[in-house]
Amino acid sequence: MNASQQVPVLIDRSVDALVRFEDVKKSYDGISFVVKDLNLAVRRGEFLTMLGPSGSGKTTTLMMLGGFERPTLGRILLDDKPVERLPPEKRNIGFVFQNYALFPHMTVAENVAFPLRYRGITGAAAGEKVRQALGRVSLDTLGDRRPAQLSGGQQQRVALARALVFEPSLVLMDEPLGALDKQLRERMQVEIKHLQVSLGITMVYVTHDQSEALTMSDRIAVFHDGRIQQLADPETLYNQPSNRFVASFIGENNTLPCTPAGREGELAVVRMADGTVFRAANADIAGPAGEMSVSVRPESLALADGEGGAGLNRFSGKARDVFFLGDHMRLSVEAFGGQLLTARIPARQARHFEPGEDVVLECGVSECRLLGS
Repeated sequence: MNASQQVPVLIDRSVDALVRFEDVKKSYDGISFVVKDLNLAVRRGEFLTMLGPSGSGKTTTLMMLGGFERPTLGRILLDDKPVERLPPEKRNIGFVFQNYALFPHMTVAENVAFPLRYRGITGAAAGEKVRQALGRVSLDTLGDRRPAQLSGGQQQRVALARALVFEPSLVLMDEPLGALDKQLRERMQVEIKHLQVSLGITMVYVTHDQSEALTMSDRIAVFHDGRIQQLADPETLYNQPSNRFVASFIGENNTLPCTPAGREGELAVVRMADGTVFRAANADIAGPAGEMSVSVRPESLALADGEGGAGLNRFSGKARDVFFLGDHMRLSVEAFGGQLLTARIPARQARHFEPGEDVVLECGVSECRLLGS
C-alpha cells in the first residue's frame, strides 16, 4: 500500500461519537486537495490527537471542525447535526491556539470572561463561571493580572480556562504547548490530560510531537499527504504500525527491505537482502515481491546469548558506532549486505565494541513486523 493512500477508517455507527467527518475533502485552489476522503468518528469523552508532519492536513482538519475553514466536499457532524456551514461561535466549541491569543490590555479574568459576552452571560453569573474556570487550572488567585505578568505556562492555562469557561461540548487544541520549554511542556501534558479526564470533555489535539501524542491520547490519527494513515490507541500504533510511514514517523525504527518467502502458521517467512531468513508478524499483508520490509524497534534488538530459540530471529553484522548514554548503549550495526540499523542495548548488557567488530544480534519474531510500502 502506498503511503499516500488512506488506511480505510470505517465509521461504526454504534459508537457514541460526538464528531463525524464524512467523505470530507478540502482544496484551496480547486485543483489539489490538502485533505482527501476523510472519514473519522471522534468518540464522546475521548482525547483524540491528530499527528503528522507539517503539511499533512491535520491543522486544516482541525480548522474545518472549528469553523475557521469550510470543507470543499463532505459533511462534518457535531452531535449528529451538520455544522460545516455554521460560524465558529455557533458550534459550542472551545479553542486553544499555539500563541494563546490573549488580549494584552485585559486582565486574566477579563480574558476568560470574553467568550461569555458573546453568549449573553454577564454580571454575577459570568463572574462565577470565570472563578470556576480559573480554579480548574489553578489560577484562581491571578484573575487581576495582565497576560504580560504571567509565565508561559500560566498564559497557556488562561487560554485553556477561556476555552472551558462556557462549558463547551468539545475543545480543540492546535499545538498549544509548542512555545514552552521541554520540562514545562511535559508537565502541562500531564495537567491537560488530567483535566480532560476529570471533566469528561472531548478534546481534539493537533501536534507534530510524537511523544506528546503518545503521552496524552486515547487514540491517535496519523496524517500524511492529506490522509489518515492509521487510527489507533498509542500502544497499537507503536507496536503494530500499518505501513512504512507510520513505522518511521512514530518513534525510532529500523525498516529493512525483504522478499516474501512463504508462511509458518501466523508468521511470514521473508528473505533479507543478503539471503538471511527472517520470520515476522503481520503475515496477511498483501504486496508484490520486492516492495516489502521488516520493521523492528531498536529496543527490540539484543546481543545474542547462547544458542537462541524458536521464537527468535538471529543475525550477524559489523559494529559501526557505539555510544554509551548512561542507561543504555546505542549500537549502530551494518548487516544484511550493507543495511545500517540501530540497537538500543540496556546498560546491564552493554560492552565495548571496536568499529568493524563482529556483532550477533537477535530479536523476537513477534517484535518483527512485515510492512508494505
